[in-house]
Amino acid sequence: MAMTPEEETEYRARQKSRNLVLGLVLLGMAVLFYAITIART
Repeated sequence: MAMTPEEETEYRARQKSRNLVLGLVLLGMAVLFYAITIART
């Protein structure tokens, strides 16, 4: 299934924004766990 250049650009943009959101969520969770660990000591 071949995509037109326009579709491919849009697909890559959606993928990039999804990856950015996922990265931010993972970073937020890491910071949260770190803060919880510090607070418990």
